Amino acid sequence: MRHLSFKTQSANETIVKREWHVVDATNQTLGRMTSQIASILRGKNKAYYTPHFDCGDYVIVINSGKVKLTGNKLDDKEYQTYSMYPGGQKIEMASEMITRRPNLMIERAIKGMLPKNRLGRAMYKKLFVYEGAEHPHKAQNPKVLTTVGIGKK
Repeated sequence: MRHLSFKTQSANETIVKREWHVVDATNQTLGRMTSQIASILRGKNKAYYTPHFDCGDYVIVINSGKVKLTGNKLDDKEYQTYSMYPGGQKIEMASEMITRRPNLMIERAIKGMLPKNRLGRAMYKKLFVYEGAEHPHKAQNPKVLTTVGIGKK
């Protein structure tokens, strides 16, 4: 009699099937939306998720300027940069950031949720954020992402 084999199979390039997803950020809460996008970039939504291998999908975020922040974050949240020179610290409020560079707000939120190594940098390269409703990735036939909280209006 043959016995069953329950060996765990690690993900590799032959197993991983990468897909393209598009997310509309209109009226989406920044933190909830970006945490789910980071999970998709890592590949945690797949059955063959392997922590040491990049098995995530590509994600396109459109309408980044229409994302919303809850509570008083629009007035209280600060984005800090430091040039390593004396007096080189710059502070920008979230209300200024969303008008000047709304893509950066979403990119920084997602990048902070990814691993801080070369694997995380490879995952981050699969993220594309656009301020308008148009994107140049029509040829990839992206699917509208409809997970909990994303894609609802």
